[in-house]
Amino acid sequence: MTLELVSSARVFAGEQRIYRHQSAETGTMMRFSAFVPAQAAAGPVPVLWFLSGLTCTEENFTVKAGAQRVASELGLVVIAPDTSPRGEGVAGDPAGSWDFGLGAGFYVDATQAPFDRHYRMRSYVERELPALVGARLPVDMTRQGICGHSMGGHGALTIALRNPGRFRSVSAFAPIVAPSQVPWGEKAFGGYLGAERAAWRAHDACALIEDGARVGELLVDQGLADPFLATQLRPELLEAACARAGIALTLRRQAGFDHSYYFIASFIEDHLRWHAARMG
Repeated sequence: MTLELVSSARVFAGEQRIYRHQSAETGTMMRFSAFVPAQAAAGPVPVLWFLSGLTCTEENFTVKAGAQRVASELGLVVIAPDTSPRGEGVAGDPAGSWDFGLGAGFYVDATQAPFDRHYRMRSYVERELPALVGARLPVDMTRQGICGHSMGGHGALTIALRNPGRFRSVSAFAPIVAPSQVPWGEKAFGGYLGAERAAWRAHDACALIEDGARVGELLVDQGLADPFLATQLRPELLEAACARAGIALTLRRQAGFDHSYYFIASFIEDHLRWHAARMG
């Protein structure tokens, strides 16, 4: 598979790159960012996947989170993919809303037309992109962590729960923990997966835990000034599910913080160090 380097910039002791490639899963060109630390010149290093939220591309986390300084110190490759397929012929929301369609792939493989043709973000993020990165970049695929924000937090949690043992560390910022029970998720799952709610459970972190999926521990940060807290995010549902399942959840409720990248930038260092300590 051809991997094209779109841009590269020196940052701290590492290199921030943007790549693009033709995806077999989505049938489109896909882009992702890759921070590569100086330590990678001596051999493969741990890799942290960061999944972004609604409306985002690979650039939002890369430009706004400020992760490169600490990732450079810790020797982590950080990969941030796009959030949906894009390009000519890719269906968007006919109503033109921002929370469905382009930029809102929800990390599922759509089964409903016209989205089933290109919206295969589960397979892209779980299989195709890791295979490509593992083959072409200096990463140690035995030392992986995954993190995400909002819709991407949902993606990080569900991917980790569906793939036990793949990730040494899992964390999230303001994740959608139970999309089957909130408006964003109901809209996305109904449009991508159809009306049968049983098909939604494999894409819902709380439902996966209820059905027996497990990870060793979780770190979640949630801003208490987040306007989506009560209606869309509902961290108390994850807290209850983890308590019943015996999953060690560190849920930090951060007073005064909203849903923005100012929130992520404030705590990204904590998450990077938490992942690095577990990835070795």
